[in-house]
Amino acid sequence: MICCKRVYDPEEVADGQRVLVDRLWPRNVRKEQLQALWLPEVAPSTALRQAFHKGEVDFVGFTERYRQQLTACPEHWWPLLGMAAKGDLTLLYAGKDTLHNNAVVLAQWLEDELDRQGPPSSPVCYADER
Repeated sequence: MICCKRVYDPEEVADGQRVLVDRLWPRNVRKEQLQALWLPEVAPSTALRQAFHKGEVDFVGFTERYRQQLTACPEHWWPLLGMAAKGDLTLLYAGKDTLHNNAVVLAQWLEDELDRQGPPSSPVCYADER
């Protein structure tokens, strides 16, 4: 199962492999404190992230452009696909919006890729559903 969770939420055993998928390190979190792998290269480009936060791009546009970026660089997300295929994967993000963020888009992307490669996988879960 691939879950999305705020980096500020407490770690749980059910999280499985935890991966921070933001380009910037989250505020007020020490690197020693966070028990997670950090893959900043899988995050949306700085320009796309800034346009989304400024409101220049809505979530639908952000999703389309981010998915284009993911298509162009499979080497960035391929390790996550392997982790998800082996067990539980939690994508960590720092944003306050639990439904409209890069981790949600990435989780759906990974689920789509897993579905293309084999039998249907388990659904994506979000922090609110736990």
